[in-house]
Amino acid sequence: MPLRYFGKDLVAFRTESGQVAVLDAFCPHLGAHLGHGGVVEGETIRCPFHAWTFNTQGECVHVPYAKIKPKKATIQPWIVRELAGLVMVWHHAQGAPPEFELPESIPEAESDEWTAFERRKWEIRTRNQEMAENAVDSAHFHYVHGTKNIPQSEATVNGAVLRVFSDAGMETPRGVVEGSIESLSYGFGLAIVRFKGVVETLVLESTTPIDGERVHARFAFSVKKVGGADITRGVGKAFINEVSRQLEEDIPIWENKIQHRTPLLCDGDGPIGLFRRWASQFYSWPEGQPEA
Repeated sequence: MPLRYFGKDLVAFRTESGQVAVLDAFCPHLGAHLGHGGVVEGETIRCPFHAWTFNTQGECVHVPYAKIKPKKATIQPWIVRELAGLVMVWHHAQGAPPEFELPESIPEAESDEWTAFERRKWEIRTRNQEMAENAVDSAHFHYVHGTKNIPQSEATVNGAVLRVFSDAGMETPRGVVEGSIESLSYGFGLAIVRFKGVVETLVLESTTPIDGERVHARFAFSVKKVGGADITRGVGKAFINEVSRQLEEDIPIWENKIQHRTPLLCDGDGPIGLFRRWASQFYSWPEGQPEA
């Protein structure tokens, strides 16, 4: 699968044994893109141009018409983790190793009491921090999304993990149902969000930079089964549509706003200052390039 993220061309593939790999896209021989016509053979991927083959670590293991493989015939591999059907990679501008880990599993994703994931995706002209900041922006829920109240959010930080908890009621035909929202953000790339109230819902939110101006946002929804398949499907679909509607209301704001380095905040805004201090740890710059 050819990919374009972090301003780079990549190729993702799964070997016959099931291992997922992500490599820089271009063959070091004459520059063919392995994601366009490349073929998986066993535990390797074969270049479509001259059939050089590379393993999951980007090492050239075979050149069919050469007696000696060039020593420098390697492709940069990416560090990969799989979690609940997501393939995550670690990105650092200077190639430093991972500074934190993802959870080993997500219990809801492995339980028969929860539905299979429904997935939705958007390409948005914004940046990861702008989207992530919404989790602690209490006031916007009322003024952008029309919620009846402004939820009170509590945020705590544990290294690379930001936890935000909000009391949140939801309007229904029978009145307001009390509920809550808890999000666990592992850096900028993954947020695990749990909604309780009308129906328990799990949302895995993954936002990946395409380049310096655009991101690819993927949401995977799972609903706890209640009252039979039809009821679960109906209530779950309504809630998923509501979350998607609210995200799409944010898009024109994200795509046309600026980000103040030092925002002018008031006492009702929520823990935006704490969020920004947490967010500052996730930036890296290439060698020789000054920090923004």
